[in-house]
Amino acid sequence: HVGAGSDVAGTTIGVLFADGSESAATVVGATADYDLAVVKVDRTGLVPLVLGNSDDVVVGDPVVAVGAPLGLEGTVTTGVISALNRPVSAGNSSDTAFINAIQTDAAINPGNSGGPLVNAAGEVVGINSAIAQPPGSLSTAGGSIGLGFAITSNQARRTSSQLIEKGHATYPIIGVLLDQRYVGEGVQVSKDDQGSTAAVSPGGPAERAGIRRGDVILAIDGRPVTEPDELIVAIRAKTPGDAVVLRVRTASSERDVRVVLDESATG
Repeated sequence: HVGAGSDVAGTTIGVLFADGSESAATVVGATADYDLAVVKVDRTGLVPLVLGNSDDVVVGDPVVAVGAPLGLEGTVTTGVISALNRPVSAGNSSDTAFINAIQTDAAINPGNSGGPLVNAAGEVVGINSAIAQPPGSLSTAGGSIGLGFAITSNQARRTSSQLIEKGHATYPIIGVLLDQRYVGEGVQVSKDDQGSTAAVSPGGPAERAGIRRGDVILAIDGRPVTEPDELIVAIRAKTPGDAVVLRVRTASSERDVRVVLDESATG
């Protein structure tokens, strides 16, 4: 289930099933950082879809998107996997989710969010999350332009397990602030603190690896980054405790740095 602003653990909501019946359900946990929530419903006889391995997805794979665009329940659209590892942000300015997304040309319209993206074997490989809008668009009410995005099934599996076990999700961090105004190659670690938040967290992963204020991060695990969101998304696709290799440029050198990711809790 894709999270909504009202999805707070313990909240009771209604769930409408395909046969038209409705049951009360409880929100087990939700996280705006991954745009996901887990909902529990006490009902027997339910057969869940198989959650596939999104790491096996390749560009060109046929997929089916299921949802209720514009309130039209049970709508199915078809397409292919257009791209992988797309950095996408969803939500509003106060609750922004950073998603390492699957891109598909299957028509995804408002109301599709939360529906499954299914492969040819009938396995869920993604959860439909966002639709790209034309430049200058101020609303998500427009129709599909062939740029739909889905949270990977593996990310959904990791996050849902945390929500079920702990009631909250965690995400990995390197412990730096990024300069959103920087316009050069790569992304730059901020030179200045923001209020009580240090540009480089003392004792954090980045500082332990020798990263300093003003350093420029050019790539993560060999994958170039050109925008702050790209780096954030690539890190959040990992798990706390994982190690990544950052290509870092300082004032005097350029080198590869191994960074072990720390854990930060989210709501």
